[in-house]
Amino acid sequence: MNANSQQQRSIKAFEEFISTPIETILHRHLNTANSSVVLTLFHDVAANVPAYKAFLAERDINPDKIQTLEDFQQLPAIAKENYIQSYPLPDLCRNGQLAECDMIAASSGSTGKPTFWPRFFTDELQIATRFEQIFHDSFFTDTRRTLAVICFTLGTWVGGMFTTNCCRYLASKGYPLTVITPGNNKDEILRVVQELGGNFQQVVLLGYPPFLKDVIDTGISRGVEWSQYHIKLVMAGEVFSEEWRSLVGERVGSQNPYYDFASLYGTADAGVLGNETPLSICIRRFLAKNPDAARALFGESRLPTLVQYDPTSRFFEMQNNSLLFSGDNGIPLIRYDILDTGGIITYDAMLEFLAEWNFNPLEHLNSITQHSPRGIHPLPFVYVFGRSNFTVSYFGANIYPENISVGLEQPLIQVWVTGKFVLQVKEDADKNRFLSVVVELAPGIAGSEDKRQAITESILAQLLRLNSEFANYVPPEYQTPQVTLTATGDREYFPIGVKHRYTRR
Repeated sequence: MNANSQQQRSIKAFEEFISTPIETILHRHLNTANSSVVLTLFHDVAANVPAYKAFLAERDINPDKIQTLEDFQQLPAIAKENYIQSYPLPDLCRNGQLAECDMIAASSGSTGKPTFWPRFFTDELQIATRFEQIFHDSFFTDTRRTLAVICFTLGTWVGGMFTTNCCRYLASKGYPLTVITPGNNKDEILRVVQELGGNFQQVVLLGYPPFLKDVIDTGISRGVEWSQYHIKLVMAGEVFSEEWRSLVGERVGSQNPYYDFASLYGTADAGVLGNETPLSICIRRFLAKNPDAARALFGESRLPTLVQYDPTSRFFEMQNNSLLFSGDNGIPLIRYDILDTGGIITYDAMLEFLAEWNFNPLEHLNSITQHSPRGIHPLPFVYVFGRSNFTVSYFGANIYPENISVGLEQPLIQVWVTGKFVLQVKEDADKNRFLSVVVELAPGIAGSEDKRQAITESILAQLLRLNSEFANYVPPEYQTPQVTLTATGDREYFPIGVKHRYTRR
């Protein structure tokens, strides 16, 4: 592609982004066959991306014969191992030209070896629409002077720079939005909020959930009055419980969990795939209070991340409980297996299911907003459990870190702990198995037998409430976990500066 066509591509995409109302974008899928969008993308990639052309040829697949959605769904899935790591980086890009991308991000992945993900300005505009959906529908940023504080790590890692760029594009579109980038420097974030926050009608913190909670808790210990800044939170990277949302909301003075928070389902591979909406949060909070309904809907005893997505931007499929998606990007991806377990639910199917449980989320949102509720679009839902290798198996029951988290987020308990823990199954001297939970105490909190007992009872109560496998498979005499309390930053279990893992084999 020559310089002139790159320029034309940029101008056309930016003009369309600037001039198209978010409402129009979010309703496009109603007048567009999803199959035609994904088939068009497939034929483009098969013709213009050398790696995918080779991938199909090696498997004797003639792209001309892929004419229907059924044909498309017979194509082999691609993944890091069989595709991304099997071809040179330029060959994964259109026309084999890495130079047609203007930015490269890195993701470390589970192996620790970085994977590079190139993208072009136009790819970011697609993702900026997900941020616009949040800032417009949830935070009313079109009518409120807003400071966006980027608390994701800056540098080559995907979160910080990508988010910064997307927020700036919203300012170009006319939103009264100002961006500042302290990154994951806690002292700098607190200084920025206190010195600048008063000039705005609301402050949005964007970062990973455990880090944002740490920022908020540190701020409280230093006398920051969060409520005066009308804090909103945009999060990515981890599943959290609704108890966590309520707790953090309480600490920043949030009045409305549906409109003060939004979590992103994002990946280094393809940017943001979907996002929480006031509607999805409303549904998830109902399911958190009704574990039987959640189990009936999701088939598991833990609550996944639940988001809505635009099928004209990212096309999802399910295969053996795994999510596959197709979407355009610097490296276009066709039926890409990201190794996330989860599923898809249409908008109508979701409302029908909830009606069977006597819940109407549309009525509920109407009843709690003084204005006509934003954030209700007939978009499909995708739910994501994340990687399945973080569970532990105990007497045949799968126990999830999310079950333990809820026990630590109950009133009283939450004041004593940081929220970090390590869950594992151990054996005693007689080779009897037991459930071990090592819990990190909050700074300045001393351990005691009373606290240990209260934490044990809280974890057990939530395990029994949330996890029917645990309640039915594990004999009662083996159900009580053995809780150990450690000081903040314990070297063996909670080393500082290392990404925390909640389970051990």
